[in-house]
Amino acid sequence: MIRNIATLFLLILANALSAQTTILGSIQSGGLTRDYRLYRPAAYTGNTPVPLIINMHGYTSNNLEQEFYGDFRSIADTANFLIVHPNGTLDNQGNRFWNTFGTGSTVDDVAFISDLLDALQATYNIDPQRIYSTGMSNGGFMSYSLACELSNKIAAIASVTGSMITANLNACNPQRPVPVMEIHGTADNTVPYNGLAIQGFVAIPTLVDAWVEKNGCNPTPIFTPVPNINTTDGCTAEHYLYTGGINGSTVEHYKVIGGGHTWPGQLFPIGVTNLDFNASQEIWRFFSQYRLDVLTDV
Repeated sequence: MIRNIATLFLLILANALSAQTTILGSIQSGGLTRDYRLYRPAAYTGNTPVPLIINMHGYTSNNLEQEFYGDFRSIADTANFLIVHPNGTLDNQGNRFWNTFGTGSTVDDVAFISDLLDALQATYNIDPQRIYSTGMSNGGFMSYSLACELSNKIAAIASVTGSMITANLNACNPQRPVPVMEIHGTADNTVPYNGLAIQGFVAIPTLVDAWVEKNGCNPTPIFTPVPNINTTDGCTAEHYLYTGGINGSTVEHYKVIGGGHTWPGQLFPIGVTNLDFNASQEIWRFFSQYRLDVLTDV
């Protein structure tokens, strides 16, 4: 009996040690202490290299909220990849943000993400060919900045309710084609689908067309209506796929008709949230197609 209890205890301990966990960490970058949350699934052993997703919060939010709101953890548990949720810095109003709006901030968030990747790769067995970036709103803007300025490390990006400012789009010159997914609601009042001139926010159709051109894709998309499986969510969705890009790169766009500034598939909707598809699942499907080394021989 005692031996059985001891065996059971050892099994429970072994499971606990191998269980998924969230690790809190920080690094020095640009003279600042920057912190992050790293989700490590139970399947991760360190014996083989695994992908990494950078998942960035929106303006006024933080990494803990993004970990739950734009949630990839259950997908990581099955597909075995790491997720890092970094924190932006505080602006003059005390709100966390990513320096992508051209507001005069001197914070170099691209350098921070690059330094963070170096630090994580020194500790974890991360496949350098399979590092991806996504984010909500301001985190989507930041993902585009990484596509433009850190394309030597980021294989593909996805933005949910994000865009770019005109000046950043005009200056964007990635070293290689970067596959892009944009998920956006037509009734988004924070980052309007048709742009916001006073803030310099690029209209989503213009943004998609720009990346289609950058990646050398066919400008005529494959159109697919997303099945309206939830008729009570107040919106529908359409999928546009631009293929034929350089080295197999693509651009994908989920247009949420009537959707707000929200993450589709979120179990706790805030505003008009599309429930016909799950943004996190679609983003991972998109990311899992691409490796950096396949898209570098331009």
